[in-house]
Amino acid sequence: MTRFGYTLMTEQSGPRELVRHAEQAEAAGFDFEVSSDHYFPWLDSQGHAPYAWSVLGAVSQVTERVELMTYVTCPTRRYHPAVVAQKAATLGLLSNGRFLLGLGSGENLNEHVVGPWPAANVRQEMLSEAIAIIGALFDGDYVDFAGRHFQVDSAKLWDLPDERVPIGVAVSGPQSVDLFAPVADHLIAVEPKAELVERWDEARAGRPSRRIGQLPICWGPDAEECARVAHEQFRWFGNGWKVNAELPGTAGFAGATQFVRPEDVSASIPCGPDLDRIVEAVRAYVDAGFTDVALVQIGDASQPEFLDLAGKELLPTLRSELGGG
Repeated sequence: MTRFGYTLMTEQSGPRELVRHAEQAEAAGFDFEVSSDHYFPWLDSQGHAPYAWSVLGAVSQVTERVELMTYVTCPTRRYHPAVVAQKAATLGLLSNGRFLLGLGSGENLNEHVVGPWPAANVRQEMLSEAIAIIGALFDGDYVDFAGRHFQVDSAKLWDLPDERVPIGVAVSGPQSVDLFAPVADHLIAVEPKAELVERWDEARAGRPSRRIGQLPICWGPDAEECARVAHEQFRWFGNGWKVNAELPGTAGFAGATQFVRPEDVSASIPCGPDLDRIVEAVRAYVDAGFTDVALVQIGDASQPEFLDLAGKELLPTLRSELGGG
């Protein structure tokens, strides 16, 4: 049965607004809520980048049912993995076991603020070490670690939830699947690639796992206006992950997308009132084997109206057509 999620997009909303959106999203009937974790927005036009962990702490206190998740945190540059483990354990307690730690190898956009951006193969090595450290700390014992990239000296988490915080890892190809499927609990991906899911399942050798995807939409009554907003704030999405991970700032993303038109964006992102198009976009993930799909509603100003209508129209339609509930 498919689970449908709502994205707390920290790049397009301030912290107080995000907390309000989270509360409304639970009331609308979403199954889970994911939060991006950025130091910069993708484009200046988005205009926000609050600290995701503070936001999630507040969200844990205004929600009761929905699962919460980072989508995703990079535990290698801005944050040391031992600190990420402490934050995740605390959120597990604050949310009464509703937190899932989503991890990824990060983007230059956010991580360059603390130093040089490593090469892709080094980032994968760092993430692998980070997961080992976080997992060891989740075990509850003292941890010493001496790796190529990280050192940990007699660390211990003093406040752990009764139920271990699960770990999801963002993957994009065979190499990352083979590296992380054996050590993570769940798959995270932003493209509906069945081959990723199949390879992930094979690498896990029958151990059950969720496959969690994410899909941008701009749902509203005026298709042309939705396309304008999506172009203004989300035209970077079409660059592809290899490009998006390397660009160092908002000016780079603006330059890389200067020739992208609103009609180009609306060709790949559902824009406007057509529910059937959203269903078909989500169906691509379901058909590829994804168990969970988080929606990104583009545009801060549209969130309250979107969440009101999502509970009345969008979620019932998705559950009727694709299963869930």
